[in-house]
Amino acid sequence: MTEHAKIRTGIVGCGFLGRHHARILTELPLSDPVGFVDASDATAAEIEAKHGAKGLTRCRSVKELLERGARAVVVATPTSTHAEVAAELLEGGADVLVEKPLTTTLAEADALVSLARSKGRVLQVGHIERFNPAVVAVLPHVTDVKFIEAHRLGVFVPRALDVDVVLDLLVHDLDIALEVVRRPVTEIRAVGVPILSGKVDIASVRLTFEGGCVANLTASRVSHEKTRKFRFFQPDWYFSIDTQKRDVTAYRLDRWTGPPRIVEWPVRVVPADPLTEEDAAFLAACRDRSEPAVTGEAGRAALKLALDILPEMGRASAT
Repeated sequence: MTEHAKIRTGIVGCGFLGRHHARILTELPLSDPVGFVDASDATAAEIEAKHGAKGLTRCRSVKELLERGARAVVVATPTSTHAEVAAELLEGGADVLVEKPLTTTLAEADALVSLARSKGRVLQVGHIERFNPAVVAVLPHVTDVKFIEAHRLGVFVPRALDVDVVLDLLVHDLDIALEVVRRPVTEIRAVGVPILSGKVDIASVRLTFEGGCVANLTASRVSHEKTRKFRFFQPDWYFSIDTQKRDVTAYRLDRWTGPPRIVEWPVRVVPADPLTEEDAAFLAACRDRSEPAVTGEAGRAALKLALDILPEMGRASAT
């Protein structure tokens, strides 16, 4: 690949997740890093020390990043700033990968999706579980799901506290459920409580979809250990995914080799780093001018469902 064929990349926000994006942008063959924006002098010094020689040097503003020629930019700032930062980038002619959740309000999400469409820009949302190799291996087999169970538990860390656990963690599972079922939600039952912050830290949600599929989803950011598990049930099949270990266990009802019996069914998982795959898919969409793997509309749908869940929690706690 020639240098001319590369895409001039940048990043806004180099905190917990952003610093990993920064490293990946210096490694991907399609990427020609031109700079980053971060408010912290200490963080900026760290990023420049690690990646400055490869082009990731500090810009003082999004405007300066655009002036350097950045045309594919990752936004990994706090959620409350996504709308403003992404809009400035899209207006300035850049394609954008926005970390999840897309925004904090549906109006902001609608504005970003509309802006990206009107400008002909790529808007991808960072629902990283779509790129987890275990999820990638299973989704083609999940064709008639009847029941979904998910547990996303994490230890408390003092970040992402500008949003509750539904927008911080559960939104990943909402996105996967919407992608698998592909039908409207008809009923929401939810409970949630604050434990260590002023917002909901533990949530339990039951969704019923048109057609009868049910999803039981649990998310916590005050667990003593990290757990990331999905279970999908459909006629004759059961899939168990551990997205932390990136492995799959599948069982199938064998009706053809004698009396019906449940047998383990091998599912091949191709090793991959989800964040690298996510960034690579973004750059490929920028290069090809194609729909990204997780569109702005998909990010908006997950956000809408998350926002629909929050009032149900309030009603449950009031009864």
